Amino acid sequence: MKLLTLNAHSWQECDQLDKIDYLAKVIADHQYDVIALQEVSQRIDSTPLANSQLREDNYAYLLVEKLNRLSKEQYKLSWTFAHIGYDIYQEGLAIITKHPIIEEKAIPLTVTANESSWKRRVALKLTIDFNNQDIDIFSCHLGFWHDQEEPAKEQFVRLIEATQQDRLTFLMGDFNTDASVSNEGYDFLSNQGWFDTYKLAETKDKGYTIPGQIDGWRDADHSAKRIDYIFVNQPLEINHFATIFTGDHKKIISDHFGVEVEGKL
Repeated sequence: MKLLTLNAHSWQECDQLDKIDYLAKVIADHQYDVIALQEVSQRIDSTPLANSQLREDNYAYLLVEKLNRLSKEQYKLSWTFAHIGYDIYQEGLAIITKHPIIEEKAIPLTVTANESSWKRRVALKLTIDFNNQDIDIFSCHLGFWHDQEEPAKEQFVRLIEATQQDRLTFLMGDFNTDASVSNEGYDFLSNQGWFDTYKLAETKDKGYTIPGQIDGWRDADHSAKRIDYIFVNQPLEINHFATIFTGDHKKIISDHFGVEVEGKL
């Protein structure tokens, strides 16, 4: 099974359409089974698609349209809205998969229901049929551990409560928690029985997913960090873990690097 997660930083990138084309080609070449995306935006004033919450400029919609012209297997898209970003975008999360979708659900993670607040967080849950096995996939973009209004620990609790222990489950995305910092989100998930695929992997790189200070991390030091992850609730055999779109491994297309994982089920 091949997985990819990326905080797309969509519509904040220069040459955005070229980067969408590039991402589509990489996915088509690698034939990932599931792609989880965060910061997947569409303008609040763009044209809605018929019978859909998507709009015509939705980043993931354009990506899948391009991808399905390149790929032998057809991919399906699920997207959910999280909050208004930069005053003009509906920002959300997406999951793209070439496997049958059994169920999709948005999971509220924060107390606030104010869609204009960037602190409003949701996770997107997709149940897929992978070779006759039901698997749950979550695309996640969590808040910050020390936030007084919406502390991330409560978001982690709500996220875990939405999972089923007896079903193979992957938590994928931007968790806004630094793996090198003790007693915060990374340790919390690990202590709850979740396995970091980076640690399970037979082959891996350094795993850094942001090169230094980016939006949301302006007050942090300039060192590279691991804040994007693929967690799993079972100790699977993970053959390969790598960061991607780093400049060394594929072109940079976002302010985050992506994470790709290949494992045996």
